[in-house]
Amino acid sequence: MNLAFTLLDWQANAPGLHELAHWQQWSAHPPVIDDTQPLAKCSQLPMMTARRLNSGSRAAVDCGLSLMRRHPVDALVFTSRHGELERNLRILTALSQQQNLSPTDFAMSVHNAAVGSLTIAAAAPLVSTSLSAGADSFQQGLVEVAALHAAGYRQVLLVDFEGVIPEIYHPHIPDQTLFSAYAVALLLAPGEACQCRGGMKGAAPAPVLPQSLLFLHAWLARQTRFSLSGERLHWQWECRYE
Repeated sequence: MNLAFTLLDWQANAPGLHELAHWQQWSAHPPVIDDTQPLAKCSQLPMMTARRLNSGSRAAVDCGLSLMRRHPVDALVFTSRHGELERNLRILTALSQQQNLSPTDFAMSVHNAAVGSLTIAAAAPLVSTSLSAGADSFQQGLVEVAALHAAGYRQVLLVDFEGVIPEIYHPHIPDQTLFSAYAVALLLAPGEACQCRGGMKGAAPAPVLPQSLLFLHAWLARQTRFSLSGERLHWQWECRYE
């Protein structure tokens, strides 16, 4: 499988990393994130909208809004391995204790809650997709972006995000490398600047961070060749920089 894109712009938020200078400094070192650091507050979201969203969704929508206010966007793709896990745990806990469910938790518990919130906040009824594909969610989101490009959508906003992973789930996610919230938003157009080829996965070290953060680290470091590991495929990237 071969994919190709031009990365027009980006926005990201992770513990201790929000400003451009912070991200550039981070890219000069091995890709490690200190999850004891706070997540930056939203700068684009209205307060009432932010209060309805969980940590990861809030960061995702805020990053998406930042890019949509700088560029025209034709379609949206949101990817998340676990989706609204914080909210769903609250629902399950309330059910187990025979308590009433929060109407907000119930309404916002679906996997497309974040992308729907972005279209509402931006007042932009765009074509949108929300998907989950395990550890390969980011890479599979790029496949969806390529399909939208082929369908005629020129500038597609891809947002990969995750919320805080509740501690109760930690023993059951042995390959999870980051349990705190983050969001990476990329505005992608058709082009050949960044090319990706997927191949069968062989022996490879376990990833130290989710794929989108590793991609951003390599791109900011201006690496011409790098690879991202997934559950079944190994993704080889080649990028050109002007």
